[in-house]
Amino acid sequence: MRYLINRKAIMAIAAAGVMLIAWIFSFEGCSKASPQKIQGEEYAQLTYAPNVPPPITRDYPTKVIVNLEAVQVTGRLADGVSYNFWTFGGRVPGKFIRVRVGDEVEFHLHNSPTSTMAHSIDLHAVIGPGGGAISSQTLPGHTSVFSFKATSAGLYVYHCATQPVPLHIANGMYGLILVEPKEGLPPVDHEYYIMQSEFYTKGNYGDPGLQEFSMEKALSEQPTYVVFNGSVGALMDNNAITAKVGETVRLYVGNIGPNLISSFHVIGEIFDKVWQYGGENVTQQNVQTVLIPAGGAAIVQFKVKAPGTYLLVDHSIFRAFNKGATGMLKVTGEPDKEIFSGKQKDEIYLGSNLDKELESDSAASPGTSEPSANPNDINAIVEMGKNVFSTTCFACHQPNGEGVPGVFPPLAGSNFLNQDKERAIGIVLHGRTGPISVNGKNFNNTMPPQSLSDAQIAAVLTYAYHSFGNSGKVVTQQEVNKIRNQNNGKGK
Repeated sequence: MRYLINRKAIMAIAAAGVMLIAWIFSFEGCSKASPQKIQGEEYAQLTYAPNVPPPITRDYPTKVIVNLEAVQVTGRLADGVSYNFWTFGGRVPGKFIRVRVGDEVEFHLHNSPTSTMAHSIDLHAVIGPGGGAISSQTLPGHTSVFSFKATSAGLYVYHCATQPVPLHIANGMYGLILVEPKEGLPPVDHEYYIMQSEFYTKGNYGDPGLQEFSMEKALSEQPTYVVFNGSVGALMDNNAITAKVGETVRLYVGNIGPNLISSFHVIGEIFDKVWQYGGENVTQQNVQTVLIPAGGAAIVQFKVKAPGTYLLVDHSIFRAFNKGATGMLKVTGEPDKEIFSGKQKDEIYLGSNLDKELESDSAASPGTSEPSANPNDINAIVEMGKNVFSTTCFACHQPNGEGVPGVFPPLAGSNFLNQDKERAIGIVLHGRTGPISVNGKNFNNTMPPQSLSDAQIAAVLTYAYHSFGNSGKVVTQQEVNKIRNQNNGKGK
């Protein structure tokens, strides 16, 4: 009897041991898999362009709650130009969203009670019907909630996908979502958010007042404006992004279109690394210009080595200088003359023998030599100035002197030009950057210094003063030479 009891006890102990071992192995397996399990939850920190939320430091996935509101607002498209924007978060582009691979994203899309129509969201980072659009069709005054797993690292576009989809996109409903890889991205000194987009207005570029959407222009893919971060000048002057010499800059660049491809370029920089199409891996190094399709994105990174102002442009260049696709990166710090010397000389060039052989007569070609006109013959000086203007100035200020609205100021009837002759000389000599007001309209752009002789500057300014309804002032070579030699002769 005692044997039977002991045997039963031993068998019970053995069975318990087997169960314990199985439990231990089960626990060990769970422990190994636990980093892949969702731990806790947090609310996403969202930012307006050009700012980016801070890098994710946790090494495990979590539940991330995103709250984003669709709201319709009237705002600035350009100086003196307003537009009825449809937005995610009250601005264009929508807020930047940052999560990590493996995160469970619980998305709350709110549609403002003041909206006039339903809205939704299609996130290109989502695997599921409509990228979330099917589950997020939201009436005014309502909230839709859906969840998705962030499965693939990369930089992705999001946009409204309520019919008519092109109209919702064209009016401003788009942004970027970054899904970081598990190991995160390499640290950098600065990260910025840039989104290119197009606006199709019934009025022409710069026409003042509230502008309406033009379906005709949209269908013909002829935008009135092509801009960075929602408006002309959104990244210019005081709104420029910044860095210091020696720092590394990473740009998260999206292009919503809705029609055009972007040729993104930073004038004076080379991209050290490029994540083409916003994918997980670096695909190219030492790249000059990055092609970004409509509905696509790219990540570019570079180290700044010289101080100064760098222009960000769509290198389909008329879009930059005539439609608004221009921004600025302002870099401060000490120059390295070995990297970039700056201007070392400014010399007169009289042309080569080949130039002389190609000339149809013995007259000097405009812009390369001193005029042969009598300095006391005002008609000859004006004619000389007209030739210089037609080869140097007309592209920006236009042949009729009316400039390009919102981009290049007019010379025609210009109060700015007529007020101060010395200032005008200084600007032609030394260039000028920053905001000015001409005839009651604001402009904010860069005019580079012109490589012209004193006689040529005197002639072209005299031509401008004697044309386009201006004051008729005369500028002499002596006046130009005086300003050139002054230490403080830069235009103000």
